[in-house]
Amino acid sequence: MKPYLVSLAVGVLVGAIYALLRVRSPAPPVIALVGLLGMLIGEQGVGLAFLLMPGSPKAANAVVSPSTSTSSNDPAENSHAP
Repeated sequence: MKPYLVSLAVGVLVGAIYALLRVRSPAPPVIALVGLLGMLIGEQGVGLAFLLMPGSPKAANAVVSPSTSTSSNDPAENSHAP
């Protein structure tokens, strides 16, 4: 139930901002797409901020280790033809 209430509250807030900016609702396609892009950037930005916080348990797991794979990008080496 909480996600629905949060969604409704954010929708009311965005509707108020649209009214203040005098943008008609539903927004023109370009404005709507820019808004969706902003939502995605914000969502990813918050996740990245939590990941980069010192002491975050996810930060310790995010260390990239070198690959131990023996495959290469050379087509001749990856060919299985006789």
